[in-house]
Amino acid sequence: MIAELGSFALMLALALSVAQVALSAIGRVRRSAVLQGGGEGAGIGAFIMTALAFGCLMSAFIRSDFSVANVAENSHTAQPMFYKVTATWGSHEGSMLMWNLILTGYGALIILFGRHLPRNLKATTVAVQGALGVLFLGYAVFASSPFLRVPMAPVEGNSLNPILQDPLQAIHPPILYSGYVGMSVVYSFAMAALIEGRVDAAWARWVRPWALGAWSVLTVGITLGSFWAYYELGWGGWWFWDPVENASFMPWLAAAALLHSAIVTEKRGAMTAWTVFLALCAFSLSMLGAFLVRSGVLTSVHAFAVDPTRGAILLGCLGVAAGSAFILFAWRAPQLKGGGLFAPISREGALVLNNLFLSAATATVLLGTLYPLIRQAITGQPISVGPPFFALTFVPLMVITLLIVPIGPLLSWKRGDFLGALQRLWVAAAVAIVAGVLVMALVQPRKAMTSAGVALGVWLVAGALAELAERVRAGRAPANESLRRLKGLPRGAWGTTLAHLGLGVFVMGACFETAWKAENAQALVPGETMNIGAYVLHLDNVGPVDGPNYEAERARITATKNGSPACVGNPERRVYPGSGGQTTSQVAICMQGLSDLYVVLSDPRPRPNGAIAHLVRAYWNPWARMIWLGPFLMALGGFISLSDRRLRFALPRAAAARLEGLEPAE
Repeated sequence: MIAELGSFALMLALALSVAQVALSAIGRVRRSAVLQGGGEGAGIGAFIMTALAFGCLMSAFIRSDFSVANVAENSHTAQPMFYKVTATWGSHEGSMLMWNLILTGYGALIILFGRHLPRNLKATTVAVQGALGVLFLGYAVFASSPFLRVPMAPVEGNSLNPILQDPLQAIHPPILYSGYVGMSVVYSFAMAALIEGRVDAAWARWVRPWALGAWSVLTVGITLGSFWAYYELGWGGWWFWDPVENASFMPWLAAAALLHSAIVTEKRGAMTAWTVFLALCAFSLSMLGAFLVRSGVLTSVHAFAVDPTRGAILLGCLGVAAGSAFILFAWRAPQLKGGGLFAPISREGALVLNNLFLSAATATVLLGTLYPLIRQAITGQPISVGPPFFALTFVPLMVITLLIVPIGPLLSWKRGDFLGALQRLWVAAAVAIVAGVLVMALVQPRKAMTSAGVALGVWLVAGALAELAERVRAGRAPANESLRRLKGLPRGAWGTTLAHLGLGVFVMGACFETAWKAENAQALVPGETMNIGAYVLHLDNVGPVDGPNYEAERARITATKNGSPACVGNPERRVYPGSGGQTTSQVAICMQGLSDLYVVLSDPRPRPNGAIAHLVRAYWNPWARMIWLGPFLMALGGFISLSDRRLRFALPRAAAARLEGLEPAE
């Protein structure tokens, strides 16, 4: 009965979403607080019912109810309880139910925390968010129900995909989806603003916290996904421009541009149409990612295998949501105010350049992701677009963007002094040049472009610190005065500094690791050694290990450097009988400061003398930890900014009411 209860709750959530749209829209037209309140109650009810449905599905997995098709296909009695729980969102149907849970949850947050919004704008936003709920809940109910029964329940189910049986999978998908679906709020705000025909500084101030929160969460989700791929897949890399990786990266880039554009709209009332356009793009790209992952058009370790029919329905959902948004934008955009004028050399001008290059970079990633699919659909000939394409197109655009980042905050609004900003950054520039020269001189082999990349990362870090110093007038005011200013800095300023600093840390780590990583592979028998970088790896032994639902061979490998012990690693090669004998690698990663010694145990290789050798692949990944430290600092900066009350609360309620000529919603 639990499955039937879940199915009923899901259908009831769909019905409540329909009521949310109808009551909120009619209440807006009639200016009826009662009807609008009814729509808000329906929105909260839709979230409660979706949460109940999600709980029912999780219960079926915990109880190993193989009469539910989704459980039979993705669980096994020998599967540890932890992975039975995470299997709830380990399939297409379960992940779409999680998508709907988060979508309706954001709708409930708008209702509960939107007290400062003008009543009409809030009602329209709630209606649009409800319409998205109708779209995706309808898909779950009619095309992708996770509660379908099987005629004859099997005695045993298929195990969850072994590469998903990892602790990080308990938090990576929910966090990633929270970022993805968080863009639905800015989409709903943008649609509401277009319907109401008003986009101004107050609207940008209401949108910015939601965009910042979604962007910060998405940053964490992408970073966790990259780290998961790094240690779980056993290929030694952290980013391969996989189409599914790109699917999460595109809305991140669009949201980053939106955050900077919204600042101009809020401070100067300019770029209103562009800010609305980016808000629509951010969620449209999130929906595109959902389609690519679940349509079956991609082959990826990250993708769900889905029949083409459901993929076509998802494409239809994307077409309805994005198509209606851009049609409305094309109709309303000419009516939006242009805002205040500003000189090309100004903070607004720097933010415009930032937006242009970020948008071009997003378009480049979109082209590189979709072109192979479009060409194969037309010609039937597969083509691969990989790292070389993105290195030639995406990287130059981002280099220009990153060069601008430290300069923009030091320019004045409306009209700035470019030479003055550069003069305040001369120390940062000098430090960056020295860092690049030192890397070029000391690190072998010499690589000029990569040394320049490290210098660019130092430029971002030093530039962020220079901006902080400028804010507190360090060196130009008494120490006590600078300290007082430092203590009084708003959290939004700290968040911006930390985000830009984290970006620089990432750039340094990515450039250094990519250029100077080393790898080696040798078939070893116990007692033999191999070299990797400055380390010598000694294969001590290899023995069998029994896991809860897998069988494994585990090696003990001792690493030494200059004759001294460095670390001991235990890589494994696992076989999962419940998944048809699928094998995975459990890598051993030895942290050496900011760098990683990365070891993988692969297939056994018999030798002519009868000895069994084991293929050992080893990687030396210098500065690899900075690749994930940087984005976490960026996300932390976003959360710190979000904690600033001035950002979270847009305008006093009385001021908001005066702007709209209406009383705010209670």
